[in-house]
Amino acid sequence: MKILMIAPEPFFEPRGTPFSEYYRIKGLIDLGHSIDLVTYPFGEDKKIQSLKIIRCAKPPFINRVKTGPSFSKIILDIFLIIKVIGMFIKNKYDLIHTHEEANIIGAILNKITKIPHLYDMHSSLVQQMNNFQFTKSKIIISFFKMIEKISLENAKSTIVICKSLFQYASTITDKKKLTVIENFIDDTPELLDKNKLNNIRNKLGIQNKKVIMYTGTFEKYQGLPLLIESMKYLDEKYCLVLVGGKEEQIKEIKKILKKKALEQRVILLGTKQPHEIPYFLKISDVLVSPRILGTNIPLKIYSYLKSGVPTVATNLHTHTQSLDNSIAILTEPEPEKFAIGIKEAVSEKGKIISKNAVEFYNKYYTYDKYLELVNIAVNKALK
Repeated sequence: MKILMIAPEPFFEPRGTPFSEYYRIKGLIDLGHSIDLVTYPFGEDKKIQSLKIIRCAKPPFINRVKTGPSFSKIILDIFLIIKVIGMFIKNKYDLIHTHEEANIIGAILNKITKIPHLYDMHSSLVQQMNNFQFTKSKIIISFFKMIEKISLENAKSTIVICKSLFQYASTITDKKKLTVIENFIDDTPELLDKNKLNNIRNKLGIQNKKVIMYTGTFEKYQGLPLLIESMKYLDEKYCLVLVGGKEEQIKEIKKILKKKALEQRVILLGTKQPHEIPYFLKISDVLVSPRILGTNIPLKIYSYLKSGVPTVATNLHTHTQSLDNSIAILTEPEPEKFAIGIKEAVSEKGKIISKNAVEFYNKYYTYDKYLELVNIAVNKALK
């Protein structure tokens, strides 16, 4: 089939939804489809056979897009709609595949053209309002509730990325239309370059340290202040490495570290390319996910499980919908208890946990399984 995919994100950037879109594209193309992707005027072009990337116009006063809802996105979505209309005039499509808030565009196009609509629901728009503290306006929140309801009811098939989203969406639409596809796919090579691993260790000066590694965004819901505070309960042999964050976020973290006299024990590396992340995971003794808000499972969890390094995460539904105590160390979202979990991770318990995690990943998170689920979602849309 020829698919029109609409992605209201900077594609590609190394963060949650663009990662999910990237692997969805790869899966659909491996299943034999071709894709016209209409997206924002930001991000890295990905050269994939049978993928054509079409970018909407760039407003002169918008130079980047932050994670989560924003007024910049509202403006960009208007330009996105204009580009989508142009693509429909020029081309014929068999399926409309939308991500996030582009769902409403898909719903409208479906009503006009009768082309099946597949909605890729990475999060609840309403929950995003709370997680990113975008607005407290009851009118705006009610508007997005209405959009979400219309979109879920309109789509012939909806992909949800975790169990909590499935539970939420099934209160609005027929659960038979829903397919859970967790974002467990990545491009980790089978073998890592040992020289590169040693070079990273030497460059960071962490040879004699117990390395605690966090990778991901620095948004408030990720719980980084909790993680940093937990360092006060760990001795000097522990070193925290933070991979990710935008420039202004890193500056804020540096202020916190200075205030707590932890500058010498925390290394800030900034954002790294996706192909570099497996190396940082491998040089670690503990991987952490201190998330405190939200219900979606963090994308990083899947690469953590695959890595063979023990994971410590907060004992909240955002994690426990996919994790249990056999494959991760789960602690209450309190600094001292999180520190205790980190200590457990470097003990014999951590070795057992990480072994179980790898076996779990290899059993349930295969690429063949991923393709099977994507194909199921597509076929539901075509019925």
